This record gives sequence, structure tokens and C-alpha cells, in this order.
Amino acid sequence: MEKTDKTKKIKKIVIVVVICLAAAVLALSSFVTVPAGHSGVVLTLGAVQDNVLAAGLHFKVPFAQSVVTVDNRTQKTEAEGSASSKDLQIVTYSVAVNYTVLSSASANLYKTVGVNYESIVVAPAIQESIKAVTAQYTAEDLIVKRQEVGDRIKDALSEKISPYGINVEIFNITNFEFTEEFNKAVEAKQTAQQNALKAEQDLSRIKIEAQQKIEQAKAEAESIKMIQETLKTSPDYIDYIKWSKWDGKLPNVMSDGSMIFDSSVVNGSGGNTTQSAETGE
Repeated sequence: MEKTDKTKKIKKIVIVVVICLAAAVLALSSFVTVPAGHSGVVLTLGAVQDNVLAAGLHFKVPFAQSVVTVDNRTQKTEAEGSASSKDLQIVTYSVAVNYTVLSSASANLYKTVGVNYESIVVAPAIQESIKAVTAQYTAEDLIVKRQEVGDRIKDALSEKISPYGINVEIFNITNFEFTEEFNKAVEAKQTAQQNALKAEQDLSRIKIEAQQKIEQAKAEAESIKMIQETLKTSPDYIDYIKWSKWDGKLPNVMSDGSMIFDSSVVNGSGGNTTQSAETGE
């Protein structure tokens, strides 16, 4: 009898424990926590509900409902590939894209695409947008108009993925590479442009120097002309002409009628300086 009572008590205890555990499991499965920066997509018996749960603790129907979290924080993806320019040059690129999934679009995105939206939607759209835009620019323009090209690719990408509720925040072209032949052609063109610029500068300098010489010659000619005009009207003009032609040497013999002056001594030769003009002295 005692054994029967003990057995009954044990059974009751087991039943109570099982009920408590079941209640605990039921209680735990009735709540779900959505992390910060995420939204919760509610599935009722596998069907996606339109309402989206915000971050925090929420109640759900045990066993009938489940919640899938979608990341609404800024996400980054990188892509590499090759495309053709307008002039049929091959360009190899690498880009980086920052994007976010709008919380309000999380349910529809999960319903139509699933959780692998980056590989299904974002990545292919990046490749298509890059190829579509680069085909509108020459290889040289892709280099000099890099910012403009990046902005246009971002616009094209946004147009493709915004219907899914995905917003493009930042689009960066991290690298553009061209073939070795193209790089050599660009370098040769730059060298030719630099040489042409130097030649043009040299030509301008020569023209300026030549013009300066012409102006200087004109000024000197005008100065000489003014001097000549002035001297022609001056009584000393004859003296000026005479003295301008003098070589700086005195005549060897000069006389005033009474004395003879021998300038050869002054000019560097020997002899008497003076002598009487009369033979008797």
C-alpha cells in the first residue's frame, strides 16, 4: 500500500514538472527579441505578414508564428569586374557600395527575394549599372571625369534596386585600370602635349625678345636722329664734326709764324720741341 502511494506521488511530481517545463517552453516561445538596427518579418504558418516588428521584445503565437530578422543597418559590398568604354577600350574596375534596406520594405523584400538579397539583387545590379554607364564614355573620359561617372553609376544602381526598398548611400570607384597599350598611348600623348606647350612658350619668348630688340633699335635710331637735328641747327656743328673725326693725335709740326712746335715728342717720337723760325738765330 505504501509503495502504491509513493508511486502515485512520484507520478504526480513528474506530471507537475512536465507541465511546468511545457509551460516554460510555451512562455519562452511566445516572445521574440528583435535586435537593434533590425526589423522582424512575421511568418504565420509560413506565410509572410505585412506588419514588421521593430527592435525590442514582442509576443508571437507559439508554434504558429516565427520571426525572421532583416538587417536595416548600413551594409557594405565590394565588386570587381571588367567593362568596355565607348572607344572599345577594356577597363578593369573595383567599386565599393554602402546601402541600407528600408525597415518598411523588409517584409516585401523577404517575400519576393529572401534573405540573400545582396547576391540576388544588389550584386548583379552593380555590374549592369557599371557596364551601362562606362559604355557611354571614352577611356580618357573615364579617367578625367571619374566623379561624374561614379555619380551616374550610383543613379543607375539606385534606379534598379530602389523598387526593392534598398537605398544606395555611397558609391565609390576604388580603382580603374586599363591595358598596358592604352597606358603607353596616354603617356605618349601627355609627353607630346608637354613638348608642344614648351615649344609654344619658347616661340612666345623669342617673339617677345625680338620685339624688344626692335623697340630698342627704334629708340636708338630716334635718339640719333634727334641729336643730328639738334647739331644741324647749332653753330658748333662744324666743330662737333671735326672733333668727332679727330683720332686724338696732334700734327707733327705746327707754327704760328714765329715758332715751330714739333709734336712728335708728344706723339711719341724724338726731336727738339721748338726752334726759331729765323735761320739766322
